Amino acid sequence: MILTAKMKRYLIILLACAMGGMVMAQDLQTNDQTFFDPDANKEEAYQFHTEYRVEGGYVQHWQHSQDETSRLYLHGGRVGMTFDFMLPYHLSLQTGMMYTLAYGRSSQKFGIVDEEESYAASDSIIHRVTEHWLTVPVRLYYNIKLWKQLNMFFFGGPQFMIGLAEIDNIDNQLPPKATSFYQDELGMPLSRYNRFKEELVPFNMQLGIGGGFEWDCYRLQAGYDFGLNNQRRHGKDKGLHMWEWSWFVSFAYRLPIK
Repeated sequence: MILTAKMKRYLIILLACAMGGMVMAQDLQTNDQTFFDPDANKEEAYQFHTEYRVEGGYVQHWQHSQDETSRLYLHGGRVGMTFDFMLPYHLSLQTGMMYTLAYGRSSQKFGIVDEEESYAASDSIIHRVTEHWLTVPVRLYYNIKLWKQLNMFFFGGPQFMIGLAEIDNIDNQLPPKATSFYQDELGMPLSRYNRFKEELVPFNMQLGIGGGFEWDCYRLQAGYDFGLNNQRRHGKDKGLHMWEWSWFVSFAYRLPIK
């Protein structure tokens, strides 16, 4: 059988990958060779323990509808405490509780109410929205040692957001006739109200990925989370969808607790 130049290149790549895999496997086996030994003391061999961290940082939420007619960016911060359960093979599982406060502003334009009276483009309402969330992350971390106390890590997994309140303080700039039409006839809220009680589901399941760096007790990380469930309540707007995605950057400090 004659090997072409292309086949030789593929063979060299396969051999290199195989050798690299063997080296990585040997390294893992050297560090964790007693993991599957039933007589080994797992706690002593792997030092299973929990790390406690306080965390705070910036977060941006993005609400967007299925037809892209409605979108709102909310900016804010989040603080809380996390618990990392250390596992073999450079892995750890994180959970905890975070509180998020975010604020966003957007305007909504209105057009013709009826044939007798129309309104200029300046006639609108302004939404000033404030969100309050509790978030429970469930992240799987993979840690890579770079140099001395410097580590790089990647994480992924879901997080569950529980809505406490989403207050929409509406600045109504419509004329009285338009206000009566939209508010009384169409049932549109034109004053302050809690969106979680009227139109949105106070639960958001997200799936996210991210990474960062750790030096000694300090972590700097960032991630992006994709909302999975429809936030709109089913009712007269059945069939319409709205998702809330988010990204964040945060700083965490590991507490000296053993």
